[in-house]
Amino acid sequence: MGPRELGLPMQVVPPEPFQLPAAVTIWEVGPRDGLQNEQEIVPLDVKLEFLHRLADAGLAVVETTSFVRPEWVPQLADAAELLDGLQRTPGVRYPVLVPNSRGLDRALQAGVSDVAIFASATETFTRRNLNRGLDEQFVMFDPVVRRAVAEGLRVRGYVSMCFGDPWEGPVAVDQVVSVGRRLLEMGCEQLSLGDTIGVATPGHVEALLRAFATSGIGVDRLAVHFHDTYGQALANTHAALRAGVSTVDSSAGGLGGCPYAKSATGNLATEDLVWMLDGLGIEHGVDLGALVETSRWMAERLGRPSPSRVVRALAAS
Repeated sequence: MGPRELGLPMQVVPPEPFQLPAAVTIWEVGPRDGLQNEQEIVPLDVKLEFLHRLADAGLAVVETTSFVRPEWVPQLADAAELLDGLQRTPGVRYPVLVPNSRGLDRALQAGVSDVAIFASATETFTRRNLNRGLDEQFVMFDPVVRRAVAEGLRVRGYVSMCFGDPWEGPVAVDQVVSVGRRLLEMGCEQLSLGDTIGVATPGHVEALLRAFATSGIGVDRLAVHFHDTYGQALANTHAALRAGVSTVDSSAGGLGGCPYAKSATGNLATEDLVWMLDGLGIEHGVDLGALVETSRWMAERLGRPSPSRVVRALAAS
């Protein structure tokens, strides 16, 4: 049965002209965001090989770990040892998440050049994740960001719950823009807009990016971070690309979720993203074959198949 029999138009015309970016930076979050929710502790040597394989596959940014308190995220308790054993590939950036000033101290001791902070667009999630109110989070982050910038580090600001919150429901676009603006004003180089529970749709993505543009914040300062709870991660990414976004977060093999938001499922799989970018003619620098093999290797270590559709399809071919 073809499109005509299904009652679909034979040709779909885009509603408006758009310009896709020529190249996209893939911000690989598998080693940090992907593994942090694993119940079984992944051995240090496996994490190190995972990092080395990802860099060898051509990923230019590989988020490595987080200097969070071990009781909060036991999986990342080996952050210092991990960075000490990491063989850094020239030209590859290895960001780490720092929750507070103590985390920044440890990051500086480890010699990192990129750090990230994890803020929220909603009051409830901020209290659950940071034990602080929405405004209070900026009091905590401000000295961290300003000191990091003074030390010559690049700082990324994650904004979680940009599209929906499991406790508060839909999140106002203006509220997200306000949080993002405050992070940029304190010194963050880039914002990563997170669909933490995976409820975004392309229209919502376009509306949020339009609101940032209207407020004077260009897409060059923005990245997107989608979860695939409702199967919308690739569609949302395409909407962001159409708006000019050129940095996309993804996780090798689709690993990950959020330990503080139980409804969050896996991140956008890096392999699925690469497959789409190839189809759009957008440069990304990643060897898909090497990446698929890496995710298959990690899936074996975790004892379950990869949720990435591209990994499964290529493994079966």
